[in-house]
Amino acid sequence: MSGYRGRFAPTPSGPLHFGSLVAALASFLDARHAGGEWLLRIEDVDPPRCPPGTSETIRRQLETYGLHWDGEIRYQHARDVAYQAALERLAETGLAYPCSCSRKEWRDYPIYPGWCRDGLRHPHRPVAWRLRTDRGPRPVGWQDRLFGEQRFDPVDFGDVVLKRKEGLWAYQLAVVVDDADQGITDVVRGVDLLDNTPWQLQLQAALGMATPRYLHLPLIVAANGQKLSKQNLAPALPTAPGAVNRWLHEALIALEQQPPATLREAPVAEQLAHAIARWDPARLRAQKHHRMPRP
Repeated sequence: MSGYRGRFAPTPSGPLHFGSLVAALASFLDARHAGGEWLLRIEDVDPPRCPPGTSETIRRQLETYGLHWDGEIRYQHARDVAYQAALERLAETGLAYPCSCSRKEWRDYPIYPGWCRDGLRHPHRPVAWRLRTDRGPRPVGWQDRLFGEQRFDPVDFGDVVLKRKEGLWAYQLAVVVDDADQGITDVVRGVDLLDNTPWQLQLQAALGMATPRYLHLPLIVAANGQKLSKQNLAPALPTAPGAVNRWLHEALIALEQQPPATLREAPVAEQLAHAIARWDPARLRAQKHHRMPRP
């Protein structure tokens, strides 16, 4: 086995849809083609968004489409101690600070203006914790495997929240800590997360964590141009055998892997074996959107 380690990390706010399948399939193929591991992480740090039973639904969907993961599933809701330790390290070095401002107070600004950087504006309110972007490395850059050289100043994106006032962990800190802890070498995900990467690079540098390679994928959009998402009520992946085969084939087409038409009705295992052997992310076009097909 190679040193490659990838992951698929859905939020269990609803069942997987076609866009989720494309992202999961790309990360799976990238890992298996490299002879590497593919892990499953359930990013459930926001319980109010995660209906009961959804994690189990996602597991069944992945198995139905032949996307079998390695090792134990990681659940972020059980990682409070690790996230707290990382936050304390950041606070000790002046890279994280408490913030008592409400979103309403700074709604006329494009980004949070950093009012609490040097002391709480409202000392008696509950606090969130933010990353102090002006003290981290800047600018930051990386070579995206599809979109090429990327370079940003995290200050332009504002001091992102790391822990919310309600005590819930924010995505940015949790994903960095878990990617490092799990030894993730390659992140394959949607281009809608590309502008999250500067914050994550700052956090990785501040915490002494390795930076994985990134491949950001074009988003799948509906006929009206709207991103497929659970919030937009994108239909769940079908589980009937014939439909599964066709949707898997269409996902390979969406990834521009040119699967033979003769494999459209082929068993899942046969389609995946063919795709793993021939996976080539260079076929992807550096575009932001890809329209959903009609399987």
